[in-house]
Amino acid sequence: MAFSHGLDSTALFHLLLENGIDFDIAMVNYGVREQAEEEVRAAEELADRYGLRAHILRAPKWESNFEAEARRFRYEFFESLIERYGYETLLTAHQLDDRLGWFLMRMIRGAGTVELAGMEVCSVRQTRAGRSYRLLRPLLRQSRAQLRDYLEGRGISWFEDASNADHHYERNRLAAEFSDALMARYASGIRRTFDYLDRDRRVLLGEIGESRRFGDLWIVKLQSPSAASRAADRLLKREGYLLSAAERERIERGESLVVGRRWAVEVKEGMLYLAPYKRGVTMPKSFRELCRRLGIPPKIRPYLYAEEIDPSTLIKKTGKRGILQITQRPKTSASAEDSFLDCNDFLESKRDKE
Repeated sequence: MAFSHGLDSTALFHLLLENGIDFDIAMVNYGVREQAEEEVRAAEELADRYGLRAHILRAPKWESNFEAEARRFRYEFFESLIERYGYETLLTAHQLDDRLGWFLMRMIRGAGTVELAGMEVCSVRQTRAGRSYRLLRPLLRQSRAQLRDYLEGRGISWFEDASNADHHYERNRLAAEFSDALMARYASGIRRTFDYLDRDRRVLLGEIGESRRFGDLWIVKLQSPSAASRAADRLLKREGYLLSAAERERIERGESLVVGRRWAVEVKEGMLYLAPYKRGVTMPKSFRELCRRLGIPPKIRPYLYAEEIDPSTLIKKTGKRGILQITQRPKTSASAEDSFLDCNDFLESKRDKE
């Protein structure tokens, strides 16, 4: 469980205990607030009190783009724990207020149904090494006010993050000006809206077929051209990058582009390719020719060569039209939709009681 000792994660911590669910905690110390060390000590004491393992990691200092770098760092940390200790599920304490904040951030930029729906209760992901796990957000239908009432009713303390009042961050500014007031008056209607969006998303994402990760390269099979931007948006969102409306349109047109000066996005023959964009990589002619014969787009090739990934192990040509097929399947027997339905009942009995 991703833990910060704030209101949301403290509530989830105690809900898991009350429901008899086995878990450990993982916490990143960013060291940017005076109370950070106190929060870490309190988290370690809390874990020790209940016989849990506490994984703590100190983050480096970033000169810019703090939120995106922090998100990338903590998910790399979580996935390293999944690979090392064999965890099958990552729990986060995102709740309904967070989801509305995301909705507003996407809405003001221009977004479709899938992007507006935002966070999912449960999704199946893969680590860089290809290990599958579930990302589960069991509090996504609960408001922050409900979680606060839960903790206060039990006399449980938590830490307030002073950075939540910093309007330099867009999410905080939108919360102060819009979402806090909306949640205070219309929480039940907002909850129902996201339930409807979840249903629509499952239909739309049926156009995204099998996907496979090779290091930081993703290859996704598409059932329709319009699915390309949705697939790219979902993958890049995990990396902390939000596609602009113009970038989504270019992807849907099948253009080759680099987004955020970091990610190469290519669409070819019904496949989406997404990988870190490598500059200045000199590739031998034989490697370039092999990639050409296999139909691997040009902007993806430098990453394969730099990471010493054999292109012939990724895809193969089949059929008269030479349609590209992914040669390996994700290491999970459950589809993302199946997992969503299973996870949606998580703590349901507890919610009924509350």
